[in-house]
Amino acid sequence: MTRARAVGINHVALEVGSVDEAIDFYGQVFEVTLRGRVPGMAFLDLGDQFIALAEHRDREPDAERHFGLVVDDKEAARRALQEAGVNVAPAGKLRFRDPWGNSVEVVDYRDVQFTKAPEILRGMGVELTKHEGALAELREKGLA
Repeated sequence: MTRARAVGINHVALEVGSVDEAIDFYGQVFEVTLRGRVPGMAFLDLGDQFIALAEHRDREPDAERHFGLVVDDKEAARRALQEAGVNVAPAGKLRFRDPWGNSVEVVDYRDVQFTKAPEILRGMGVELTKHEGALAELREKGLA
């Protein structure tokens, strides 16, 4: 049997109490673009993927489940979170809960093997490089 090969994540769906408040919150912390809206949902572009915000919350947040966002500058995200009143560690790992309890980990593009093709980066208007540790991971897998 032939199986499909997973090649990436298209989007992450988050339950929030208010779509409008979630758009404001995520827009305060990250550069995002509103991709579209339907009743009870909004879609925020993050590079060539997106977050789907769904207005619904009928259970308590999970203690460990989270998703990770790759950013061009983790410390800029930390500062924006602090300015937004979000309690985050002053250095090191950057993980936070949004106002609806969704857990988000923020990693720096330079530090992880996640890679965007040069034409995608150009289209996004960014120039990004990798630190040696991430390059070593990519070389080990034959990806750099």
